[in-house]
Amino acid sequence: MTIPAIRKVLLTGATGFLGRHTVPVLRARYGADAVVAVSSKDYDLMDPVQVRRMFEDHKPDVVVHYAAYSGGIGANRTYPADFYYRNTILTALVFEAAARAGVAKMVYPMGGCSYPAKAASPIGESQLWCGYPQTESAGYSTAKMMGTVAAQAYRAQHGMRTSVIIPGNMYGEFDNFHPLDSHVVPAMIRRYYEAGLTAQRTIEMWGTGAPQRDFVYAADVAATIPYFIESYDDDLPVNISTGTTTPIRTLAETIARLVGFAGEIVWDTAKPDGQMVKIFDTTRLSGLGLACSTPLEEGLRRTIAWFAANYAGRADGLRL
Repeated sequence: MTIPAIRKVLLTGATGFLGRHTVPVLRARYGADAVVAVSSKDYDLMDPVQVRRMFEDHKPDVVVHYAAYSGGIGANRTYPADFYYRNTILTALVFEAAARAGVAKMVYPMGGCSYPAKAASPIGESQLWCGYPQTESAGYSTAKMMGTVAAQAYRAQHGMRTSVIIPGNMYGEFDNFHPLDSHVVPAMIRRYYEAGLTAQRTIEMWGTGAPQRDFVYAADVAATIPYFIESYDDDLPVNISTGTTTPIRTLAETIARLVGFAGEIVWDTAKPDGQMVKIFDTTRLSGLGLACSTPLEEGLRRTIAWFAANYAGRADGLRL
């Protein structure tokens, strides 16, 4: 694929988890002056007037559209209509305005939660429309899935090329560590870290620890973005993950060791395990010559170091 010389890259959702990892990657590749990083503080992307103004203000050649309305499972259960409505509008308005502004290329991420609840692991991209997602987050998941439809529609009618990526279970610096709505890796890091501070002797975990998951370091995902801007000319989505298997028990034991928790981990087997296996097929990714290669322990070590350094709330984005 060839696109005109890239003069301006616009990144929405720049202050979010993946956005904070992606900003330095884009600036290193294209130059600081060529990258515009915006957030909801700059433009309300639910307002079509502000969306159009964003494109008029910056005139980007490329858009990396991370902005989304997201939250934990509790929020998804409580406000499913909000998650559906807001993400549908965010997707529709930005695609339409980008096409009208003559944007040459867009990169659009969606989550692995959009795959069918009963998808068979390893989950390949062809399974995306083969069943309904988990009910608890279906409002968010199905709204984000419409990005794949938009990618095909705007390519066909307006010639705007869009690469759709599907990051796996991301973790890393700048994640959400709030105990009420964080995902498994940041939730464990905080629990074990705080247990060590208080000399807690035991930590109880739900289930058996047997479920298997596929974790990917967010900086590895961010590092692939220039490829999808410059070289990937297809609207078929691509899983961005490691394709490796990590039991939850192994994850817990590794985090406990890295944070220095010396107590006992007690597994309450009366509690549910949830989905037993969820691994992403990375055949398409590796076929492009790409890989997310940071070993889990190394990525966890970096994440824990960042969390520990910023535990007092001194860092941007540390949600406590």
